Amino acid sequence: MKLTVGIIGAPHGLKGEVKIDVRTDKPELRLYPGASLETIPPEEGPLVIAAVREYKGATYVRFTDISDRNAVETLRGVRLIVESDEEEPEDDAWYPHELVGLEALDPEGYELGIVKDLYLRPAQDLLVVEEPDGQLAYVPFVRDIVREVDIDDHCVVIDAPAGLFSEAELPAEEAEEDGE
Repeated sequence: MKLTVGIIGAPHGLKGEVKIDVRTDKPELRLYPGASLETIPPEEGPLVIAAVREYKGATYVRFTDISDRNAVETLRGVRLIVESDEEEPEDDAWYPHELVGLEALDPEGYELGIVKDLYLRPAQDLLVVEEPDGQLAYVPFVRDIVREVDIDDHCVVIDAPAGLFSEAELPAEEAEEDGE
């Protein structure tokens, strides 16, 4: 199973160092000098870590064979991934890569959009759902809102409070049938 351990962020300084958005709870086991990491997109990797440091609560990395700011700037947004042999998560837990691409449906089965990402936040995680019109909705990943995750049926059921998703206007014939 492939897991995202970090996402390459902005360059830091002039010598190829970058800030990493860490996506693992054990960065010391994944991000260390000499670690070779696959990437998404695959053509950007593999990348080998030359140095790692923590500064003011952030993680910074330098890669071998990348020694300047311009070269590392092209890697912004690249996901660093590893092959994992860890046990499967418990029943109501999912890795972000399992959620990305799932169809988001309301409780009646109408399409709300497609899950594009999962933002891991201290208070609660957020599902990022791209609506059909291209807007992004940030859905709190809590049981009261995300009612069901069905990996086999490739969907999540979201009982969203009013205003969470943009309100699409009904086509003219549907509006007339509803008495509007």
